[in-house]
Amino acid sequence: MVKVMLWGSLKPAAEGKAEIHVEASNVKQMLDAIGKAHPGLAPVLERGVSVAIDGQMHRVAGYEPLREDSEVYIFPRLEGG
Repeated sequence: MVKVMLWGSLKPAAEGKAEIHVEASNVKQMLDAIGKAHPGLAPVLERGVSVAIDGQMHRVAGYEPLREDSEVYIFPRLEGG
C-alpha cells in the first residue's frame, strides 16, 4: 500500500482525512483509486493536482512508478501567474 498525504483544501473533500492508503504501482492508478474510494475528491482530481514523490515535484506524473515506501503528497493545482 502506498501512503498518500493530502494537502490543504483536499482534506475536506476526503472526509477530513490527511492520509490515505491505496494499492497502486504508478500515479495514475493511485489517483484512480483515491477518486473511487473518496468520491468527493474525484472532481478535484479531474481538474488536476500536483504530485510530489519522495520530495520531488512531478508536473506530468501519470505513469511515474510508486513504491510501497514512497512518500507521496497531493496538492491542489497551483494556478495563476
